[in-house]
Amino acid sequence: SSAMAEERSLAMVTCTAPVNIAVIKYWGKRDNDLILPINSSLSVTLHQDQLKTTTTAAASRDFTEDRLWLNGEEADVGHPRLQACLREVRRLARKRRGGSAEDAAPLSLSYKIHIATENNFPTAAGLASSAAGYACLVSALARLYGVEGELSEVARRGSGSACRSMFGGFVQWQRGERPDGRDSLAHQVAPETHWPELRVLVLVVSGEKKQVGSTAGMQTSVDTSPLLKHRAEAVVPERLALMMRHIRERDFEGFAQLTMQDSNQFHATCLDTFPPIFYLNDLSRQIIALAHRFNAHHGHTKVAYTFDAGPNAVIFMLADTVGEFVEVVRRSFPPATNGDQFVRGLPVGSASLPEELLAAVVTEPVPGAVRYILHTKPGPGPQLLDDPSQHLLGVDGLPRRCA
Repeated sequence: SSAMAEERSLAMVTCTAPVNIAVIKYWGKRDNDLILPINSSLSVTLHQDQLKTTTTAAASRDFTEDRLWLNGEEADVGHPRLQACLREVRRLARKRRGGSAEDAAPLSLSYKIHIATENNFPTAAGLASSAAGYACLVSALARLYGVEGELSEVARRGSGSACRSMFGGFVQWQRGERPDGRDSLAHQVAPETHWPELRVLVLVVSGEKKQVGSTAGMQTSVDTSPLLKHRAEAVVPERLALMMRHIRERDFEGFAQLTMQDSNQFHATCLDTFPPIFYLNDLSRQIIALAHRFNAHHGHTKVAYTFDAGPNAVIFMLADTVGEFVEVVRRSFPPATNGDQFVRGLPVGSASLPEELLAAVVTEPVPGAVRYILHTKPGPGPQLLDDPSQHLLGVDGLPRRCA
């Protein structure tokens, strides 16, 4: 009843959300405040068993201020993008409540909120933690305030690629045409169940923070790169249509080649930026060469690489290639210390490599260059956790395990 809802002093919700990897890249905004892209993009959502953000959002009449904790450490709740998401969700909640009185408001919109969020992967690994983070924040806030419907637009206000993490499987972020951004939304192209054989290896090469942040980097690219303009206007629309067809038809070779070409073109636009931006390093280039040697040896495309704004490689392949390719990576970049922890995530079957494959594909080994390999696959979108023991905040609204 409405009276009981008023009396509940603490409301709490916990959600998880996934990381996504773009195969047709987003790079460049046409509006920095609303986070509107110069081109559409397409991504694969990765499974949350391996990579996820968990967020608990709580509201209480007893809280004196909004507070935020990241991985147990208190952080700045005043971050403009976080505030933008909070404002949007509250606006939607207000709009929704204006309509019907019987819709018992679960909590007052004037209550302060506490938010705790943590990743089950290293934030610095250069995996899209902001995408998972904002998708998770928006999912939790929306559930807390009883808001449903189109939320990818809200997540986009936190981090552009976060709108794609609002869905599982294969996701398109449509550029949209409107200056107010209402049509710059994500939608699912195909669910994660559509292509069950698809597998993903993340080769984590360094936990260093990237030299140039994405936000600053893409602005410089928009301002200075003629190639970026050509890419957005002439190249991406055609590639996007082609990529959707490869996914629909589960055409791995088509998907793989286009993924590599688009990654390479994105990094070419970084090089075409002035001054140039280098996200790939020597090791990234060695991994690219390794993938091409592997494919050439097999006589067709069995693996595809893609790199975001950092040196880590994301490699796509079908399940029957995983064992062999992991062994090739292990031989090429032998683990320095963590032999037992070198491969993480989904189990990997052992594979023996034919001599001629080794000779053709593995050149001079570079020990310790790859920190570890994470084996994962496409997965679902944000999830609500019902079990109260999974909340990151205790009944006092403070983090359960403070760092």
